[in-house]
Amino acid sequence: MNTVDYYQMLRLSAPEAIVTVTMLLVLAADLTVLRGKSLAARFNFGALLSVLGCASAACLALHRHVEANLFDGMLVVNPSVDFIKVALLALTIFTVLISTPAKFTEHVGEYLSLVLLGTIALLFLVSAEDLLMIFLALEFASLSLYILTAFNKRNSKSAEAALKYLLFGGMSAAFLLFGFSLLYGLAGSTNLGDIAEAIAGKGLDPLLIAALVMTVIGFGFKVAAVPFHLWAPDAYEGAPTPSAAFIGSGSKVASFFILAKILTLAFAGTEGSAVWHGYVAGWTPVIAIIAALSMVIGNLTAIVQSSVKRLLAYSAIAHAGYMLLGVLGNTPPSHTALMFYVITYGATTIGAFGVVFLVEQATGSDAVHNFKGLSKRAPGLALCLMIFLLSLGGIPPLAGFTGKFFLFSAAVLAEANLGLFWLVILAIAMSAVSFYYYLRVLKAAYVEDAAEDAPAIQVPLLSFLALALLALLVILLGCAPGLLTQYL
Repeated sequence: MNTVDYYQMLRLSAPEAIVTVTMLLVLAADLTVLRGKSLAARFNFGALLSVLGCASAACLALHRHVEANLFDGMLVVNPSVDFIKVALLALTIFTVLISTPAKFTEHVGEYLSLVLLGTIALLFLVSAEDLLMIFLALEFASLSLYILTAFNKRNSKSAEAALKYLLFGGMSAAFLLFGFSLLYGLAGSTNLGDIAEAIAGKGLDPLLIAALVMTVIGFGFKVAAVPFHLWAPDAYEGAPTPSAAFIGSGSKVASFFILAKILTLAFAGTEGSAVWHGYVAGWTPVIAIIAALSMVIGNLTAIVQSSVKRLLAYSAIAHAGYMLLGVLGNTPPSHTALMFYVITYGATTIGAFGVVFLVEQATGSDAVHNFKGLSKRAPGLALCLMIFLLSLGGIPPLAGFTGKFFLFSAAVLAEANLGLFWLVILAIAMSAVSFYYYLRVLKAAYVEDAAEDAPAIQVPLLSFLALALLALLVILLGCAPGLLTQYL
């Protein structure tokens, strides 16, 4: 590698470099000049540095107009990839902002550094079109998320959740690596485009079927789709709430982006068909079955949850089923709809977890009954919660409704003779089921009265501003989706 290659590499990976420098500054500041300061002061200063660094990286990614492919797919940069990076950085900023009132740890620098490290890994992940780089970035992000899940040392559930997450994550990594190794053996290359050329026209031989199944299983764990979802409820419930928000937002955006890229690039020509009564072997029937199971099991299991974080975990499993419709469509409109849906879902999820975090800190629990009387105890917080939950349910004119409309319509039109209509009908039916458990939480917040000894809920100004901005974005992107789709 010559000097020009190094310079080009640094120039193309400038957003990641900025976030890396920010992470080091946050860690150094917390261990030096902020030693002895109050927990709130350390969180606020660390959050300020993190937000400035991520905002700088996002501005650079948004305003550069570069197309490059470095080292045969190791680092691919183009406007669409850069915009996904901007979305990831924005979600990181909101995750950091809702973390500022946290009292679950005194290791502020380490916590914020891990959030930024996870973000760096996700940025490299969405830039990759090489199996080796995809695997390294995915596991780098996963390691950060495992530690973030275990960060609340005062709660035994946090350690238990992290252990389950680690074990399931290790299993998924094994499946993924085995699938990737089979692809490399078939194609003699780790580049997604080269793999597609090598397997074109050869049909579904046993090794390719095994590679496809292993790859789908590996990513099924990462996106928490049924039947690979068992880690998600415990991880969401046991992890510190801001960590759960990051797991459910930024990692979802990157994972679905790269899953769609692998299936549509590396496995091009092996799609098959998921048309009702017209199945053809390939990856689309497999994804269709996983999507249907995720929607049904996720929504039905969420109904019986008494913990709002577990409820949101099962809701995330159901939403993974909806998102897989965008992968199934395998057309430019369905890919655009998928990215719109995942990004708006990520923003809505961070907002919902942000509200849960403030209620949990005030009452000591995230149980549904602790939300009773929220509209009187913290009216602004209750309003934000209503916007986020109704958006997750798909109520117009919020972003959740617009995203589902784009996603379902793209899926219907993707196959001739409305071949995926059966799956869209199931998705609409399950969306109707989801209203029940979202409205349970809103009923507690707006209809039921709080207990006489219910503690007051303090809403820090910075956290409330972040939640209000997220709620405004959810409304704005629902009413004017072109603000986002023009970049996708």
